[in-house]
Amino acid sequence: MRSIPTGRLYYSISEVSDMIGVKAHVLRYWETQFKMLRPKKGRGGARMYRKRDVESVVRIKQLLYEQGFTIAGARQQLRGESKSDKTQSAIPFPSHSSSEIQHIRQGLREILGLLSTRRTR
Repeated sequence: MRSIPTGRLYYSISEVSDMIGVKAHVLRYWETQFKMLRPKKGRGGARMYRKRDVESVVRIKQLLYEQGFTIAGARQQLRGESKSDKTQSAIPFPSHSSSEIQHIRQGLREILGLLSTRRTR
């Protein structure tokens, strides 16, 4: 498998086929089996794979060919990976002292006061 060339927005199905090492008809079949694999199509119907599509193809190939998953098993694995990617982590807020918070609030009140006087004009 060749590496994904950078600096390009789209790749043809033949380019992806060569990069990944699977036939074009296999890629078309995978499109029917994996919802996340939806390359754009040009006016003539030619598939235009984005980088994330190519990355999905690489992951699907790993699951099917290297790890021995079935199509259904790979689909389930990808769903699980997608859910774990969507989990949110807490954003750490810097700790402020009470006086700093009061100072910020006062500044905000002043801004609101300026804005409200501009509206009435």
